[in-house]
Amino acid sequence: MQNPDFSAAHSAAKTLDANDPLRDVAAQFILPKGQIYLDGNSLGCMPKAALTAVNETVQNEWAQDLITSWNKAKWFDLPTDYGDILAPLIGADMGEVVISDTTSLNIYKAIFAGLSLRPDRHVIVAEASSFPTDLYMVEGVLASRPGLEMRLEQDGNILDLIDKDTAVVLLNHVDYRTGKICDMAEITQYAQEKGAVVIWDLCHSAGNMSIDLNKNNVDLAVGCTYKYLNGGPGSPAFNFAAKRHLAAIKQPLSGWWGHAQPFEFNTEFQADHSIRKFLCGTQPILSFRAMKAGLDIFSTLSLSDIRAKSMALTSQFVTLLAEFCPELALLSPRNANQRGSQVSLTFHGAYPVVQALIKRGVIGDFRMPNVMRFGFSPLYNSHADVVKAVEIMTDILNTKTWQELRFQTRVAVT
Repeated sequence: MQNPDFSAAHSAAKTLDANDPLRDVAAQFILPKGQIYLDGNSLGCMPKAALTAVNETVQNEWAQDLITSWNKAKWFDLPTDYGDILAPLIGADMGEVVISDTTSLNIYKAIFAGLSLRPDRHVIVAEASSFPTDLYMVEGVLASRPGLEMRLEQDGNILDLIDKDTAVVLLNHVDYRTGKICDMAEITQYAQEKGAVVIWDLCHSAGNMSIDLNKNNVDLAVGCTYKYLNGGPGSPAFNFAAKRHLAAIKQPLSGWWGHAQPFEFNTEFQADHSIRKFLCGTQPILSFRAMKAGLDIFSTLSLSDIRAKSMALTSQFVTLLAEFCPELALLSPRNANQRGSQVSLTFHGAYPVVQALIKRGVIGDFRMPNVMRFGFSPLYNSHADVVKAVEIMTDILNTKTWQELRFQTRVAVT
């Protein structure tokens, strides 16, 4: 079989990269040689500044200043101070975002917070296609409060499930399997007209597109910082709550960091009146310092530039795959305006193909039952990366390398 000719694609990529306004940002990351990393939708690459930040925290703030760093280095204020840094990336105001805990815990808090605003209602609406932890958290809420009901959208029209009994609607802004963008403006408006509170999961959109929470009158939101925000494995997640709700809202994990006067050590809980009421217990300071290195990169960047490059990268990938790998079916929306910074494909040999790609230095991931996902970070991925990845994919499919026995065995994390 004659090798496909990628020369035109490589030439076009070279021109695109030369004119890329974000072309210098990749230099701020540690990018392993010989690797094309297309899994930023699961874990972002490491900012070089994270090494310095963590090292200084360990050697100075912890080793030397010890407990005085809670005041001297303002450790206690990091959840809200860093929340204010993150806020502009999601269209929030200062005082509306707190960084803490994990996405799962923050979803649990947000659901109860929404219920606290609608105590006379009993229905939680969610997507059947939602990332599983969102649904697991809903199940946990149902188990802890008798009389609640969950309605799952199955056919793509979630609006039909929202009525006068709906207290909370929990939605993913970008679908984790397909990359499809959900219409935040339309659904938020419709649900609120029905009297419901809307919670948006921003895990797959924060950091790769403009998100206008306040412009769209969003009530509550949650998200992680280790994907497109490049905060590191296990970096803390965040809660957003619109200021109009802060006085009345309640969340169930009444830990001492969320107390109005935590160092009075009162025996009864009195919630803080600010966004700090979403805090629970002591936060992972080392992870906070590493995470801030990721957030700082965005301070000089334009979200419109980031989104434009995201759309260009994913569109280039889709176009080249259609030409060179027609046996792969596109699961993501073909229209880039309807797609996040991710392209998902289906193929009967999806798992071994992904393993063969990883062996060749192209890192993507697999989701059941037959989905290959590729997440593109506009901060460090290039158009040249896209062409090379498709070239390797084409070779793996044409030579049937993916059928080799070594690529068939499942590993624990896919």
